[in-house]
Amino acid sequence: MTTAQSTNPLWHPFADMGAVDGDRFVLTRGEGSYVWDTAGERYFDATASLWYANFGHGRAEIAEAVGRQLRTLDAYGIFGYYANEPALALAERVAALAPVRDSKVFFVSGGGDAIDTAVKIARAYFVQRGEPEKTHVIGRTQGYHGTHGFGTAVGGIAANGTGIGPLPGGFSHVPHDDAAALEAEIQRLGADRVAAFFCEPVIGAGGVLLPPDGYVDAVAQICRRHGVLFVADCVITGFGRLGTWFGVDRWQVEPDLITVAKGITGGTVPLGATIVAPHVAEPFFTGEPGAPVLRHGPTYAGHPAACAAGLAALDIYEREGLIPRGRELEKPLADALSGLSDHALVGDVRSGLGFVAGVDLAPDVLEANPGAPQRWQRALRAEGVLVRPLAKGIALSPPLIAGEPELDLLATAIPASLDRLRADL
Repeated sequence: MTTAQSTNPLWHPFADMGAVDGDRFVLTRGEGSYVWDTAGERYFDATASLWYANFGHGRAEIAEAVGRQLRTLDAYGIFGYYANEPALALAERVAALAPVRDSKVFFVSGGGDAIDTAVKIARAYFVQRGEPEKTHVIGRTQGYHGTHGFGTAVGGIAANGTGIGPLPGGFSHVPHDDAAALEAEIQRLGADRVAAFFCEPVIGAGGVLLPPDGYVDAVAQICRRHGVLFVADCVITGFGRLGTWFGVDRWQVEPDLITVAKGITGGTVPLGATIVAPHVAEPFFTGEPGAPVLRHGPTYAGHPAACAAGLAALDIYEREGLIPRGRELEKPLADALSGLSDHALVGDVRSGLGFVAGVDLAPDVLEANPGAPQRWQRALRAEGVLVRPLAKGIALSPPLIAGEPELDLLATAIPASLDRLRADL
């Protein structure tokens, strides 16, 4: 039996640690839309790190807000009747922005927590309605909902569930682009068994897959018709990425639950939330003796420093008018990528809905070189651009503060990186 050797004990998520050892790419600082490595080289952060640096890096307002909070009340839990001022204030502001009036806000530590919270609330809601058999949850192929237990199960990326044994039961998946398939699955299972349907307005880590015209409205209507809760996973699409506060509010739908994280603090401090429509929350807010209690919550729920960061982040979005930027920049981004479809190595380009895009390599390239997306990532790094490699290509989701210089850089760097990749294959 061999023992893994490493120059540093840090275990990276989603990484071949044998390959990482001795090949780490270490970043040292960030400012605006750019980050720097240990050699002093500057890179355009074309994916806002993990989809979250929506207002860029190095915001002094965030550091100051967190510092002030740490100097007053650094940390205290909100279990039971405990609370803190930043958590109360942030809950009010998030609820006021939500597309469903009078919603409740359940704070957690991140997106994965928000998803597991949503699953539990959905099932607990039906228990309180006297329908305890409604526990089944439907997800979409290629959907990504974090890597917690329920999130892995409702997610539709098969590779994320391999090699770890049985996943939680009571989950199934439908094609991500077929609303009729959702209705057929509800009918197959029986609406009296289905609690919720989880939907990313734009699928992120599963490939940056845009919804077909009318899809979001159709699935929301199907859920309403069959008494199934419609859960909008807005962890990636929220806080300006699609040009609205949550992303799902680009459509005229009223989700029963919304999950958010990432952009709620610009990624500066871990924080997430599950936003719960009033009719779903009502059984837990009766105020009557013996009312049901949701026995759930992470240690850092409503952490005062994290909520202080969230309040400062909302101030930045509002003061700088960043939320509409996702819509304003969608065409310029599509224009910057418009010539890529003609490149011999490119199979598909998806853009035009928010400040996000996906570019796939051609099927024959991927068949001959399964690791090509990772090699393409490195080729782009050599051009001064950092991107996220996906199964078939790369994702782009730049900070909302990016402008013409950064779009021009993408328009030249991506073709140049493809030429580098072609020479390397």
